[in-house]
Amino acid sequence: MTTTRTALFPGTFDPLTNGHVDVIDRATRLFDRIVVAIGTNTTKRPAFSIEERLSQLRRVCQHFPNVEVGCFDGLLTDAVVDLGAVVVIRGLRAVSDFEYEFQMALMNRELSATCETLFLMPRPEYLFVSSTMIREIARLGGDISPFVPAEIRAEVEERFRNVPRG
Repeated sequence: MTTTRTALFPGTFDPLTNGHVDVIDRATRLFDRIVVAIGTNTTKRPAFSIEERLSQLRRVCQHFPNVEVGCFDGLLTDAVVDLGAVVVIRGLRAVSDFEYEFQMALMNRELSATCETLFLMPRPEYLFVSSTMIREIARLGGDISPFVPAEIRAEVEERFRNVPRG
């Protein structure tokens, strides 16, 4: 009897970036099943609704046969249990990411002794890419095509086309 090894990749994905997709791709080679899930973060005001972000994730991830898309509300450790995940995947770009992610991983382990975290770094060309930067570039009319999946580029550009600057 084989056991399916599930990994949970949580995030806001507002918007999904090529760095996120690179981490998803790397995770698909390590685990049998990847659940990419939008978590509710009460400290953030997303530009896209959960439904819009789920749609974006589904379009971009449809070519990964072992990726499922979903969302969760509440503690990450509860989502890990509910999904039967053996690990939480987190992307790291820089040392500043590591400090925050390290604290989160330790807190999650404190809340649930079986909650393990695996840090994956995206390819070098995505190390500086963040959803925040993409939103700002789009807001200012810059070219976001190198940073977001082609499947969602027009939707992201349209969302910020008429947003007042400043």
